Formats: sequence, structure tokens, C-alpha cells
Amino acid sequence: MTDTFTAFAGQRRLASGPLTEVALAVKRAQARGSDPIIIFTDATGRPVDFDLRGDEREVVARLAKLAPPPAAETPPSEPRGRGRPKLGVVAREVTLLPRHWEWLNAQPGGASVALRKLVDDARRVSGDKDRERGARDAAYHFMSTMAGNLGNFEEASRALFADDRRRFTGLIADWPTDIRDHIVKLAYSDRA
Repeated sequence: MTDTFTAFAGQRRLASGPLTEVALAVKRAQARGSDPIIIFTDATGRPVDFDLRGDEREVVARLAKLAPPPAAETPPSEPRGRGRPKLGVVAREVTLLPRHWEWLNAQPGGASVALRKLVDDARRVSGDKDRERGARDAAYHFMSTMAGNLGNFEEASRALFADDRRRFTGLIADWPTDIRDHIVKLAYSDRA
């Protein structure tokens, strides 16, 4: 999945899309002397800052350095040890009670296999709820920054967290169009 970003100049959406496109649109708008601009990452709804100094080529080169290399090319941050580093297996500490360790060690494949299976099962079962929670949190973070002083903010926040879409959209109906539409997109774009 590609990360997307959205920039706002005042209450107006300036650009939305991949980081490079949004950053260059922001740079051009700043050169024209636009309203104060805030860039948000759509995944979290939080504002982010980027170094937009220099010409467009320099900006693109700096942004390219921000992207992490593919997982296979990531150098290990710790000395190689047990596990399967080529598969991305990372050793970390887990603290459990003795009865948990006993049960895990009695499972076919041992504790590591059992833990991976438990995590995969939990992700399958709660995947939709986790995505909904992430979308709601992103919408709230964006909403707090861009609409915290607008009418009905507190009630709209309550409706958002109560998952009362009808009430939520009614409460934000009078907000600036671009802000309102972006909040709804963040909160509900994955749901029908």
C-alpha cells in the first residue's frame, strides 16, 4: 500500500496523493504566497513536516531518502543471531507468566510458531475492527487540527467515536467543504 498525503492551505485542500506530488504542490503554492499550509499523512491524520528548501529536484532527492529501502535490502540493526533474518524474523523479548510459557512450549513447533499462529488468527478475526479504529483515529487527529475550533466539534467527536455516521455527518455539514469531505474520507472510505 502506498502512503498518501493531503495538504491544506488554510481551509482549502491544496493537494492529495503520493508524497512527492503533494510536496511539490506545496512548494509551488508557497512560492505563490498561499495561506499557511499543513501536510497530513492520511494513514494517521497527523501533520508532518518536510524540508522543501531548494529547487524541485533537490526536494525530490531529499524525499527519496525518506523512503525506507525494501525489506530484503534493509541492513540488520542488530548482530545476526537465531531466526530467519531473510524472512524478516526479528528476535524480541516477550514477558509471560510461567503457565503461558508452559502452554506455548507444549504446542507443535514450540513457542515461536504458536505465537505467530495466534497473532495471525487475531489479525484475521479483528482485521476489520482494527482498520475501522485506525480510520476513526486518523479522522479524529485531522479533525482536531483542522476543525477543533469549529461549531459542534465536541458533539461531532462523540458521534465519530460512537460510530454514529448519520449524526456525525449532520453535525459537520456546515464545516468548510474540503475539511468536511476529507474527514469523512478518512473515517469512512474503507466502509460502504
